[in-house]
Amino acid sequence: MPRIELSTEIRSSIEICFDLSRSVDLHKLSTAKTNEEAVAGKTSGLMNLNETVSWRATHFFIRQELTTKITALDHPVYFVDEQLKGIFRSLRHQHKFAQDGEKTIMTDYSQVICGNS
Repeated sequence: MPRIELSTEIRSSIEICFDLSRSVDLHKLSTAKTNEEAVAGKTSGLMNLNETVSWRATHFFIRQELTTKITALDHPVYFVDEQLKGIFRSLRHQHKFAQDGEKTIMTDYSQVICGNS
């Protein structure tokens, strides 16, 4: 299974980074160019454990709907969202946060399986 890892340094507290990473509203702002919209489940505010959100968007000229669920959460250091419905056979996205002085290191790990069974 391919794994993508991305680390980002953010000049902010771990609590702010953790909360903004779970923000449906911030995600909507960051995807304005693709007209992504939250259409079911948690459609605004912060995602919490066992909550779902369904997104509708057009990527690569294909209208798609993706539903994800927060399956693990340890405030403010870790959470996982996993695809329940969508274009991928499997998608698991881990978010880890570590305070380093005045900055936070946010590390994302994505594991994606494309295609049919």
